[in-house]
Amino acid sequence: MYDLISFVSRGKIRKVVLSNLVKPHTPTELSHIIKTHRSTTSRTILALESKGLVKCITPKEKMGRYYEITALGKKIIGIIKNE
Repeated sequence: MYDLISFVSRGKIRKVVLSNLVKPHTPTELSHIIKTHRSTTSRTILALESKGLVKCITPKEKMGRYYEITALGKKIIGIIKNE
């Protein structure tokens, strides 16, 4: 678990993306909210998804996929915010 805490903590954008996915968003929506490039946001979401911290809730869609935080992601972000 500490490897995941370290992974999220090391990246400022990872932390912000994970915090904002409590409500489902597309990468485009999220990039507008956190004011980053869409490619940066998409890359960050995929990295978080590969660690099991976020999940795609519309996987069959080619475009406009929605992502949300997983239970593990909520636990990790909760630990980070309480540090």
